[in-house]
Amino acid sequence: MLEQYHIILASGSPRRQELLRGLELDFDVIIKKGISETYPEELQGGEIPLYIAKEKAAAYLEDMQANDLLITADTIVWKDGKVLGKPKTEEEAKAMISFLSGGTHQVYTGVCIRTKEKEDAFFVESTVKFANLPHEEIEHYVGKYKPLDKAGAYGIQEWIGYVGIEHIEGSYYNIMGLPVQKLWQHLKAFDQ
Repeated sequence: MLEQYHIILASGSPRRQELLRGLELDFDVIIKKGISETYPEELQGGEIPLYIAKEKAAAYLEDMQANDLLITADTIVWKDGKVLGKPKTEEEAKAMISFLSGGTHQVYTGVCIRTKEKEDAFFVESTVKFANLPHEEIEHYVGKYKPLDKAGAYGIQEWIGYVGIEHIEGSYYNIMGLPVQKLWQHLKAFDQ
């Protein structure tokens, strides 16, 4: 499948790279610096990472070769109409996790598959229920794991996921940052 393509993952995320390797595809990682991750204010929920994933793909278009197949993605955490992206400081990370504690939120990942001639983009939603987390557990997690590179300031595959997540609906891998099952389906359809 997809043998005629040079697959490029446009992400520095070690989690996305690990998940894409799990699909047994050969790919290169190419990262362009300075791509804006801003979006129109009227966008809601999954529309936001979908828009950003498509914008990321557009930034690569002029440098793409005819046989390149580019995969871009963006993930956000969404609770009560608010976007929780990557925290800038440990204090912001603690505040985000406190906000998520004891409640339910959505994780949206937008994915764009792009060649010079064709684009396919989609988003996936998962729902996460967090237990009430004591201040000490939040302090421990942020202090030890430094989750400044993660939307919503947490990684489901890390300690906080083990002790704090009561329930999920939808794709676990989406919460990690790449909905690989849905991506696989779209890649198979893209190649036809």
